[in-house]
Amino acid sequence: MKKSTNATKFNRHDLGLLLLRLGTGGVLAAHGTQKLFGWFGGHGIEGTGAFMESVGYEPGKASARASGLAETGGGTLLALGLATPAAGAAAAGAMAGAAAVHTPNGFFNTEGGYEYAATLGLAAAGLAITGPGRLSLDHAFRHVFDRGWMVPAALAATGAATALVVGARTKRVRKDKEGEQEPLFED
Repeated sequence: MKKSTNATKFNRHDLGLLLLRLGTGGVLAAHGTQKLFGWFGGHGIEGTGAFMESVGYEPGKASARASGLAETGGGTLLALGLATPAAGAAAAGAMAGAAAVHTPNGFFNTEGGYEYAATLGLAAAGLAITGPGRLSLDHAFRHVFDRGWMVPAALAATGAATALVVGARTKRVRKDKEGEQEPLFED
């Protein structure tokens, strides 16, 4: 008996990718709307912009908009499974910027570390590389926005932009700390 293969049939791989996309994308989108609109207890553009400047991302409001759009847009598109390479890369870039702020605090989130940002960023990058699965808008639209060449292009462009932004921030933070003396002894 010949086994039928149906291209529209989905399997547990597709269901797993759907759950990962919905969870990761939903968290990213909610986090981004805190920055953009002040939803879910966020501070909106004004408050987030002031925070961004305080941690070395200048100009603050533009940085808040850029990270908010990358998180909200990237997260929403990931959840939908649309333009998955670009969506995952944008979200991963935003999380790399967040991780840079938290790195001095170590790894664990309980100490203010980069654990949370790294987890979201790696999940987003993994989805950009793996693809959305068949339970996605990319699949419904015949992968018009999810071509193989788009993965390295999106990750390279986002990686370059992120390196420039995070590098400029690191330079500003180091310059601001020049001349500061660390305490020689603990009290």
